[in-house]
Amino acid sequence: MSYYIAPRFLDKLAVHITKNYLALPNVKAPLILGIHGRKGEGKSFQCDLVFERMGLEAVYMSAGELESPDAGDPGRLIRLRYREAGELVKVRGKMAVLLINDFDAGAGRVDQFTQYTVNTQLVHGTLMNIADNPTNVQLPGSYDAEPTQRIPIILTGNDFSTLYAPLTRDGRMDKFFWEPDRDDRVGIVSGIFEIDQVAQRDIEQLVDHFPDQSIDFFGALRSRLYDEQIRRLIDDVGLDRISQRVVNSTEKPPEFRRPDFSLPHLLEVGAAMVREQKRLQELRLVEEYNQTIKNRGLGEIKMTPDPEPEPARSYSGKPSSTRLTSEIVGEVNRILGQGQRLGIEVVDDRRFKMNSWSCYGMFEGDGAAAIAALETCLNEHQKDYIRLVGIRDRQRVTETIVHRPAYNHAG
Repeated sequence: MSYYIAPRFLDKLAVHITKNYLALPNVKAPLILGIHGRKGEGKSFQCDLVFERMGLEAVYMSAGELESPDAGDPGRLIRLRYREAGELVKVRGKMAVLLINDFDAGAGRVDQFTQYTVNTQLVHGTLMNIADNPTNVQLPGSYDAEPTQRIPIILTGNDFSTLYAPLTRDGRMDKFFWEPDRDDRVGIVSGIFEIDQVAQRDIEQLVDHFPDQSIDFFGALRSRLYDEQIRRLIDDVGLDRISQRVVNSTEKPPEFRRPDFSLPHLLEVGAAMVREQKRLQELRLVEEYNQTIKNRGLGEIKMTPDPEPEPARSYSGKPSSTRLTSEIVGEVNRILGQGQRLGIEVVDDRRFKMNSWSCYGMFEGDGAAAIAALETCLNEHQKDYIRLVGIRDRQRVTETIVHRPAYNHAG
């Protein structure tokens, strides 16, 4: 099976990796490349294909390795893997990279329920230090006078706005938002179904029929087509004997005939998968069980969505207290009226300098509930900063500070 590599993705990675191995005159290349975008769009898999195409060595880490009961372990592990990649360059005579998958899942601050640990801070600090001194990366308790091989670092994730802002600044991290266009999607899906000899015209119609689905959806769709044959195998062998037939069996592996890859059948199976997705989104049982989330404003979405989204309910502009100005009320209604989600975030004076905000509540469509929560937040956090955030498709559109501590008003 020959997989498709998106030209834009290949160009961005190839330039970033090669640039970090060249001694350009008076040019400081960012060491880190942050690849972010929607879930399931094949960011990590496209990286693997580029690495194979370029013939370089890759050292991998995952978000699960960025936390430990022992403070400092994740930061130490990053330095160790970085130096291992440097050794591969010397031993293999090839370029090498350090890839950390789903970085925001392990080091990002998503909401007020996400625990922010010492290791989270140390991971950010370690990467910032490596980005600033890529040829002097030492392990704790030892010092090597020989310069460390410079190794480009690639981070993949969904929302890098949840990371510590100084890490993502220009000069340390080069950002690449990966959103495959139609040509990319058709090319990638063609590679998924190439061995099945699905016509190119059917591939294009399949992609156009599910325009909002991620790339992973089509891989799962192909896998779903084999369910009928696996079900038939279980019926033929027997449920009580299927384990012996599949594991450590002396018989030859089961053979499966080619499933039905016709376009109508693909669309039918795909529609069934979409219905399962919608059912999952509609249930939101955690909001029913977890009263903490519901009371903090995270449970405002109805169990069964209306056929069309309701327009934001306007508020009268006369809140029950005098803490809200007409400008603040107007900003709330403007965000909700544009179909955006409204986030209320707070931070104390010390964390304000580090841009480490905490989520107070999220709202969608209900202006009155948002205003009431904002009034409560202002009463509870009079000595903190408070801001409103407009969110569309998981991307922050606007950020507006609506309250500053009294002792900072003069500044």
